[in-house]
Amino acid sequence: MSPEELRSLCLSFDEAVEDFPFRPEISVFKVLGKMFALSWTEQRPLKVNLKCDPEDAVRLRGEHPGLIAPGYHMNKRHWNTVTVDGELPDTLVRELVEDSYDLVVAGLPRAERLRLDRP
Repeated sequence: MSPEELRSLCLSFDEAVEDFPFRPEISVFKVLGKMFALSWTEQRPLKVNLKCDPEDAVRLRGEHPGLIAPGYHMNKRHWNTVTVDGELPDTLVRELVEDSYDLVVAGLPRAERLRLDRP
């Protein structure tokens, strides 16, 4: 998955926006002001921080050592850093991004969640 494909995927979700609060080469993807992905677009291999259920986070790190690690500069219990260099299947990367988005949406106030559910 290329940086452009990752960016397109992150922006495909309802109300998702890209922001650059840290540096121009660090893309932060948010839904209603809450971050669900952070990527170093200039870094090779491409990496992205994604929110993850704590139990799943540990399991994924064990299943994919060196490719999925505790979240860099993030809460290690709730975030993973995923290396997107082609070794992980794109379908898995897509699922992890979607799961991250869904976890963040689940933590939003009810009124905001309902707003996202509207067609």
